[in-house]
Amino acid sequence: MHHFNLDPWKHSHTFGQELKRPGEARTLIVIGITGAMMVIEIVASVLFGSMALLADGLHMASHAVALSINAFAYVYARRHAHNTEFSFGTGKVNALGGFTGAVLLAVFSLMMAWKSFGRLIHPVNIIFNQAILVAVVGLVVNGVSIFILGTKDHDHEHNDHPHPNKHTHDHNLRSAYLHVLADALTSLLAIAALLSAKFFGALWMDPAMGIAGAILVAQWSFGLLRTTGAVLLDRQGPKHMRQAVRENIERDRDSRVADMHLWSIGPGVFALELTVVAYHPATPEEYKLRMPKDIGLAHISIEVNQCTSNIKSCANKAADGS
Repeated sequence: MHHFNLDPWKHSHTFGQELKRPGEARTLIVIGITGAMMVIEIVASVLFGSMALLADGLHMASHAVALSINAFAYVYARRHAHNTEFSFGTGKVNALGGFTGAVLLAVFSLMMAWKSFGRLIHPVNIIFNQAILVAVVGLVVNGVSIFILGTKDHDHEHNDHPHPNKHTHDHNLRSAYLHVLADALTSLLAIAALLSAKFFGALWMDPAMGIAGAILVAQWSFGLLRTTGAVLLDRQGPKHMRQAVRENIERDRDSRVADMHLWSIGPGVFALELTVVAYHPATPEEYKLRMPKDIGLAHISIEVNQCTSNIKSCANKAADGS
């Protein structure tokens, strides 16, 4: 058996997942704020005998749990980035955290709708001043959290990692952001409804606003489920990226792309498998050099086939596999 040094053909499969993402620190800060507010409201509810404060405290607790799942996804992806059992690294843990958060968001919207319909059919007496105070405090806390989570990331280039796609989507961070945004929305709608009920006697506004909020939150949830589900199921990458790859390969007017698989393996990071057919094919390394540099291609595998039949046959073969 021959012994070769295979190091030049090996590469890391961490794809930058071992780096601590800005979204992780921001999520932990928001968990701290949410957790502190939760404890204050629950303690205050016991001291002052307020069911409104207790309800909002438990509501904060549910969001703290959801945010903790997002934080866990960040930590898990980073700590297991070098685990070779993950074929393409741990980048999809980000999408999995986002998907889980989207499911919880959908459950939250259903609970909002169910409770609101119940209040619409069977109205209850509302202690307006206390309820408005709780809603205002909740809105302020969530406003601060939205500001923290909504701050734009500043990407830093690392020489040992692929240049990330400029349209990077941190699905895990978006899940955390939507949870806080949904909470802020419910507080805002509650304030509007409570003021209407207090000053104009429109008691129906409280449950009506709850139903409207539930519908909007459900739409956010389904949107996040759709995007994260596409990543988890290896849906083909964006059309403009596939077109850019095809144009760069076929620019010599001889090479044709017969088969292409482009899929996300992490936030802004993609894997590519390509089959190229040509009469005078280049080497796989030469084709790799033609790849666009700004779309986040981190793992590229190219199969090269030389066409020895007539031109029409080769063209048909490429068209059938594209």
